[in-house]
Amino acid sequence: MLAVLSLELVSALSILLPLLFGLEPWSGREVPARLSILASILLLPVLLYAAWRLIRQQRRDRIEASITAGLMDTVLSTTREWLWAIGADGRFTFSSRASRELLGYEPSDLVGRPCTLIIDLADLKTARKPDARAGRAGLVLSARHRGGRRLSIEVVGRRRSEGGGGRSGFEGIARPLADCAAQSPANQEISARLDHLLTTRTLITAFQPIRDLGAGEIVGAEALTRFVSSPFRSPDQWFDEADSIGRGLELEFLALETALLAAADLPAHLYIAVNLSPAACLDPRLCDIVRDSGLKPGRIVVELTERSAVADYVRLAAALAPLRSAGLRIAIDDVGAGFSSMRHILRLSPELIKLDRTVVAGIDNDPNQRALCAAMVSFSSQIGASLVAEGIETNSELATVTELGVNTGQGYFLGRPSVLPADWSHWRQRNRSSTSGNDNCHDT
Repeated sequence: MLAVLSLELVSALSILLPLLFGLEPWSGREVPARLSILASILLLPVLLYAAWRLIRQQRRDRIEASITAGLMDTVLSTTREWLWAIGADGRFTFSSRASRELLGYEPSDLVGRPCTLIIDLADLKTARKPDARAGRAGLVLSARHRGGRRLSIEVVGRRRSEGGGGRSGFEGIARPLADCAAQSPANQEISARLDHLLTTRTLITAFQPIRDLGAGEIVGAEALTRFVSSPFRSPDQWFDEADSIGRGLELEFLALETALLAAADLPAHLYIAVNLSPAACLDPRLCDIVRDSGLKPGRIVVELTERSAVADYVRLAAALAPLRSAGLRIAIDDVGAGFSSMRHILRLSPELIKLDRTVVAGIDNDPNQRALCAAMVSFSSQIGASLVAEGIETNSELATVTELGVNTGQGYFLGRPSVLPADWSHWRQRNRSSTSGNDNCHDT
């Protein structure tokens, strides 16, 4: 349109300018000058108006497209419902950002990969429909989280045509079962147990001492949750069951509140290590719990656990930044047991690195384990982190890791977990010569 307008302006000026100077326009042509002038005058406003309308409409279209794209991006990034699409070959062709929180996968991790990555085809045969009274039209399926655990999701989908010979795929949404009105009897039983636990708060905290291996003094204590509700279940079972129905954070935060409350009875020079999942670290409630605990953030160490994968390290680092600025420290747990812990170290720059028991057990007799431990000592020193050896259970293991240069350690040989404040009160700064290495603490 602009090119046409420019051509018309040139044509009009080719008529008007010669006339202004008393010359005949378009010499050699028989078009009367007055008719040419009149046509140019009449056409120019029309063309200018048409061009203005076109430009204004294009601007409106761009604004509306931008607003629509922004709204769609907001919906896709904030809704808990995961939008997905699968091609005729069974591979993902689209995934919304909700896959991060639901399954631990970035959208880019799923696109192009088979749907069997998260759903076993055999499970489709046993898929069930929710209670019709709930007004749901989907299927309840068992899905596989990136971290390996299973979770129940409700899926609503439809067939979509891809054209070209009738090939088709599927598209739809999925939501965590916690958002569904109907649950299986087994999940209802789990939910009832959690409701009772959260109401009665029938859990306690055991603390296990962490020692400086050079001086032998106790410098910190790890908080370990113990459940006293019936029926008896191990801590791992409690947390796994809570995760399976989407209520893992509720239990994590109850355990955290209990631990920080009990930590008030620990000697003031000790730091307190608490275990949290990446999802809990992303939750804004964490800052409130730390603030309300009354403990200085400098005494708190968050040990990042592996119950769920880290979908976005930038987001996780940003969520922890205010607490770390206030003095809270980060520890990466179970280092040496898998690659994911090393990725945590590289992306989060922790203040503490905890060497897994699988590296420490029998290290006095295994040159490969000693080589790995020595490498971790050098690595942690270069990044400015303190290395903690977990699960020290013999004097030979203690002597070996100390000789290799490990800063601190914990384990049954250095002190068992205890739930008794009377034991905690004795954890004053003492050198190794005044301790036998196996305090008479009570294991629970």
